[in-house]
Amino acid sequence: MKKPISAVSTLDEMEKVNDLVIDAIRDIKGINIIKIDLTKLDDAPASYFIVCEGESTVQVSAIASNIKKRMKQEMQINSGVLEGLTDSKWVLLDYFDTIVHVFYPETRQFYDLEGLWSDANFIEYQDL
Repeated sequence: MKKPISAVSTLDEMEKVNDLVIDAIRDIKGINIIKIDLTKLDDAPASYFIVCEGESTVQVSAIASNIKKRMKQEMQINSGVLEGLTDSKWVLLDYFDTIVHVFYPETRQFYDLEGLWSDANFIEYQDL
């Protein structure tokens, strides 16, 4: 049975989702992982953004696919939206409270989500 995603998750559930997403990124050697905490901002589209990058479009696609697979297998949660997998320059996975952005490096630099949300709290994760 698939667990529905709710826009009203508990903090504990959100942290489990975030931890699993970050672990799934690290499985595929994703780099420059940042969690952006948007909970204190008015009108934010989600509670958290998790942003990372892959060094090629193949790696970007593999990271996104691994996140999707592990979320479904381990938490029985499907992404509400999965966009960008065809070109794999910017793949977005929407888990309502957490939105994951997997970028190709130049695309990440161009869109500069970190700059757009600079008033949020940032948590950087060391590359493995």
